[in-house]
Amino acid sequence: MRSKVITKTVSALLALIIAAAALASCGQPSGPAETGTSDGTETASPAEEREHLKVGTLSGPTGMGMAKLFSDEFYKDDIELYTAPDAVRADLLTGKLDIAAVPANLAAVIHNKTEGEYLVAAINTLGVLYVVTRDESVKTLSDLRGKKLMATGQGSTPEYILNAVLAGSGVAPSEIEYKTEHSELAALLLSGLTDTAMLPQPFVTTVTAKDSKLKAVIDLSAEWAKYCDGDAVQGVLVVSKKAVEEHKASVDAFLEAYSDSVRFVNEHPEEAGKMIADAGIVASAEIAKAAIPGCHIVFIEGAEMKESLSGFLKALFDAAPSSVGGKLPGEELFYER
Repeated sequence: MRSKVITKTVSALLALIIAAAALASCGQPSGPAETGTSDGTETASPAEEREHLKVGTLSGPTGMGMAKLFSDEFYKDDIELYTAPDAVRADLLTGKLDIAAVPANLAAVIHNKTEGEYLVAAINTLGVLYVVTRDESVKTLSDLRGKKLMATGQGSTPEYILNAVLAGSGVAPSEIEYKTEHSELAALLLSGLTDTAMLPQPFVTTVTAKDSKLKAVIDLSAEWAKYCDGDAVQGVLVVSKKAVEEHKASVDAFLEAYSDSVRFVNEHPEEAGKMIADAGIVASAEIAKAAIPGCHIVFIEGAEMKESLSGFLKALFDAAPSSVGGKLPGEELFYER
């Protein structure tokens, strides 16, 4: 009889312990925080999955679209601003960067040289090149025949766009001299040491605002449309295959944030102009604000990205295979989230 009482007592105590443990565990997560989806499945919180990625961008229009991220608490310390494509190229070839905004042709070169380690995720800049002059006899492309033209972007998208347009039109300047830095060429124009030059925005806005005799007379994007198929794609955003494989959620979160930044820059040029200047992308907030409409800052992904960039790279390849790294990439060039 005594043993039966003890057995019942132990059983009751065990039941109480199990019940208490069950109550204590209610509402307590057993692992990382999770959120539900509309179909009832569980996914990890994006905030917990997001990793810091190394991002590179160039000054000028390429960097302008990223302006909002330079002041974002999460991303601001991840972004490095470069002044020349060659420096970005070097860091991509060594795998230092996870994401980078680069000239369109450089994306193909890097993809080929790294055997597909970098993929294009979006087009971020369309044509931004203009011929600026104080020579009143220069009004159209044909007026460059026999004249000296200075330019920037040798070995990069600007040179290949200019060459394709000149070849298509049959116009041949007497000489084309390239300078490494946009700012250097802008200074030469303002000092009067050269009269005619091809420059990208926002440097076009900078020089024409400072010297009323300088005029932007030729839009290279419009000229490209006359002689070549598709858009003149100036810049793209590349992502490393490794980052996609290891931190896809973080890559996609960055793309979403970048898309939002591009939209903000285009819709709020005054606020964006200040952000751009504060980040050192352009020297003056006023110049940045004035230049935004002519910078053609975009965020194009998916099928439209593929069609537009493929056509542009094909035109470059046909003119000079080395401009895209000697081989025209196919579908394997692209990343779609």
